[in-house]
Amino acid sequence: MRRLALAACAALALAAPAGAKKKYGLAPPTEGGLIDDVNGYTVAKDGSLTRFTGLLIGKDGKVARLLKAGEERPKWLDYRQDAHGRTMLPGLIDAHGHIMDYGFQLTTLDLSATTSLADMQTKLANYAAHKQTPGWIRGFGWNQERWPDKRFPTAQDLDLAARERPVLLERVDGHAVVVNSAAMAAAGIGPSTKDVPGGRIERDAKGRPTGLFVDAAVALVKRAMPQAAAIEVDDAFGHAQEKLLSYGVTAVADMKTELSDWNAWRRAGDRGALRIRIASYADGIDVAASVAGEGPTPWLYDGRLRMVGVKLFADGALGSRGAWLKRPYADMPSTRGLQFMDDAQVRNRMSRAAMDGFQVAIHAIGDAANAQALDSIEELAQTYKGDRRWRIEHAQIVDPADLPRFARNGIVASMQPTHETGDWAMAEARLGPERLAGAYAWKTMLDEHVPLAFGSDFPVESPNPFPGLAAAVSRQDAAGRPAGGWHPEQRIGIAQALAAFTTGAAYAEGAEDRIGSLQPGHYADFVLINGDPIANPDPQTLRAIRVAETWIGGVRVWELK
Repeated sequence: MRRLALAACAALALAAPAGAKKKYGLAPPTEGGLIDDVNGYTVAKDGSLTRFTGLLIGKDGKVARLLKAGEERPKWLDYRQDAHGRTMLPGLIDAHGHIMDYGFQLTTLDLSATTSLADMQTKLANYAAHKQTPGWIRGFGWNQERWPDKRFPTAQDLDLAARERPVLLERVDGHAVVVNSAAMAAAGIGPSTKDVPGGRIERDAKGRPTGLFVDAAVALVKRAMPQAAAIEVDDAFGHAQEKLLSYGVTAVADMKTELSDWNAWRRAGDRGALRIRIASYADGIDVAASVAGEGPTPWLYDGRLRMVGVKLFADGALGSRGAWLKRPYADMPSTRGLQFMDDAQVRNRMSRAAMDGFQVAIHAIGDAANAQALDSIEELAQTYKGDRRWRIEHAQIVDPADLPRFARNGIVASMQPTHETGDWAMAEARLGPERLAGAYAWKTMLDEHVPLAFGSDFPVESPNPFPGLAAAVSRQDAAGRPAGGWHPEQRIGIAQALAAFTTGAAYAEGAEDRIGSLQPGHYADFVLINGDPIANPDPQTLRAIRVAETWIGGVRVWELK
């Protein structure tokens, strides 16, 4: 035995010289990260749905490959996450929102849930008692249409709750404010103050301002309100961004960007805190020129921020009777609403933006405003050729004779499904049912081959896109009203609605080459949710969907705790 052991040792010594190390081959390069076991949907270029069960994310944060059931998975990965069968959708894009207004609603006095004037007064009094700073009290979101008497509030109403400090409370649509007497005094407003073009000061029987200011008249009061400090603006943005991500919104077309908004996003980008993607539409030509100069900016911060266009206004909002109609309001025959610009003015401003390559987005709610926008585009399209993607924002009340005109000149209809479910009863009161055949006409737009982009107009409505999907397929509100849906002939399918919130919204802002779908080469922006909207598009089920995770650029940016 001893001899055998010695022989074995000798053989090992000959086979492996002293000091020799075993050699291993190099590991193959990793292919990125894999989100596996997903119930995945994405919208293809032709509008059809593509199914997949695994998403391979490249090291550049973009989609490398979609994997089908049974397809072999890469072996060498940086990470692998099991989604446990959750549904994956492309990141939802809100084609029309107001990020900073939403942020200030979240960080100041939120009146969006008020059910009566007395409720608003109570909330205002409590806020004033517990918040001693800043000097002005600012609030957002009241809607008299949700109150029993539907009466607009006045300065006297606000004085009963907060008399000592100036108070400015914005209506839910952002097109009207009510202020107290202290705010009017600070702004130097009295009976002799004149109305301004595109605006209206509500007055009592003696000609005295009641405290309600509509559209362009709002500036008469806001000019006296101190500008928010940078720290307040940054805080508001942080709250808005977090909330948007929690709803699965990965990109927003911000309409009416002011210089202070842009600066806040640049500060966030500089410190690595800008997670959501923002396509910015400047509040007029001057802001666009100040920020971007002679044309749209490049994409900044790894594709997260770009000023792409200019926002213009043809009229106001339906709720405050500022929408410009072809015929008088049924419930106030003395007015047709507010025309913000004459034809020469609107075309001059559109031309000024277009000549520098900015995309033009024009707000038009009433049928007269939509006709003016269509007329202007048809004229300017003769000069400004190519892929301009003129946008009409809202396109709410349209003369049926004008609907086919949207298909000309590549016009994008940027619409908000939850406006229909929130406004249908008011729209009937404002115009009468017989004048609403072309209202919120999503199906007609698609039938006419008009590019359709969906959003929410937050904070006017919630930025949660799932109630938007529910509204699109049902034309009913959360309570199931009206039975059978309002103008049910304008309902669209769930795949069409999802496309409008993804590929359609991306196309509307000229970003279809990078976001909106999970095709290879696009950013890996996606959401994991707790339901399957395609398999079960029941409206109440859609409204109940919650987001589990939100990813942007292949990085998880929000997770349900």
